[in-house]
Amino acid sequence: MQSILKTNTRHIFSSIVYVQRSLSTHLNTPWRTAYGGKYTVTLIHGDGVGPELMEHVKATIRCVRAPIDFEDIPLSSHVASDEMFERAVMAVKRNGVALKGNIASQNTTNSLNVLLRTRLNLFANVVRCKTNPVVPTRHADIDIIVIRENTEGEYSSLEHESVPGVVESLKVITRAKSLKIARFAFEIAKHAERKKVTAVHKANIMKLSDGLFIDCCREVAAEYSNIKFDTMIVDNTCMQLVNRPTQFDVMVMPNLYGNIVSNVCAGLVGGSGFVAGSNYGDHYAIFEQGTRNTGVGIAGKNIANPSGILFAAANMLKYLGLDQHCSVMKKAVLSTIQEHNIKTADIGGTATTTQFIECVLSEIVKMTPTIGFHYEKQKPTLTFRYKNID
Repeated sequence: MQSILKTNTRHIFSSIVYVQRSLSTHLNTPWRTAYGGKYTVTLIHGDGVGPELMEHVKATIRCVRAPIDFEDIPLSSHVASDEMFERAVMAVKRNGVALKGNIASQNTTNSLNVLLRTRLNLFANVVRCKTNPVVPTRHADIDIIVIRENTEGEYSSLEHESVPGVVESLKVITRAKSLKIARFAFEIAKHAERKKVTAVHKANIMKLSDGLFIDCCREVAAEYSNIKFDTMIVDNTCMQLVNRPTQFDVMVMPNLYGNIVSNVCAGLVGGSGFVAGSNYGDHYAIFEQGTRNTGVGIAGKNIANPSGILFAAANMLKYLGLDQHCSVMKKAVLSTIQEHNIKTADIGGTATTTQFIECVLSEIVKMTPTIGFHYEKQKPTLTFRYKNID
């Protein structure tokens, strides 16, 4: 991986220089991969429980009769050659959409997850954390959309040891990308009929970097008079989330804070195995579990909760316009937990992953017409393509 990692700085700076001024840019590009009536989706296996969960995703997609073919890319920290990484990048560019397991960073100098996001300019990470009666939680009625700038901040991977024992790490915040993620957040809020956007920051200490981010959020907020806007320091945000999470609606923040806050929110509604996440750019989208946890400690034990990756796969179907397929997959997962009381250990049960999936497939069969669902290939549109984020 050395040659990839050595070129990482060049890719980062090129992505910073590359400025796209409008979210509407390229939204009229039709999907290119519905060959033979089917979409092709890149499937990146990742590490830990990723490979085994991807097999369950395949079975579920087949069972719901979604018109999907998968292009398997076994990229992981153990299979991290230049060739494999470039193959993954090109597959996502070719197909436009991917489903991904998290890739561990122990065996690589830089995170391959970060490299993928920066190479594909997936500027927005979205995690919706919503309580559900099927999983008992301390707080009820939580429904928070966490929106995270995905390509810069502390994740810019610009570190060096200036003198022995002294390491400098550069946090990059740009006006262009701050404006873009802020507008994305407000557009999500507008189309989802949300009432408030909260920008999370540490501008009381990082006055220039986070100060710029907050200024950009305020500038965009002025264009959305019907949506309330406020700001909150990140440490207070974490305390408020634990104490009174229902005060939050849509949250937008730089990269590192987004990682922390989305994990806190996931814990509030059922844990890492129960939440889905999405990464969006102007050209491509990658879907994954909401918390970027590989689950190395439970790999191969048949005890992982597949709910999060199944919800991510369902969101991917909705993104492709396959709303009925998405609905059936989600209903089958929730019915498995609520009606059949089949739960993995992380949500208070004793079921294995296999038992959980078998019940999900059985529920899908009950809800799916034998002839499958009718669908049409998505047509070019100039509307806000992300309005159905779930």
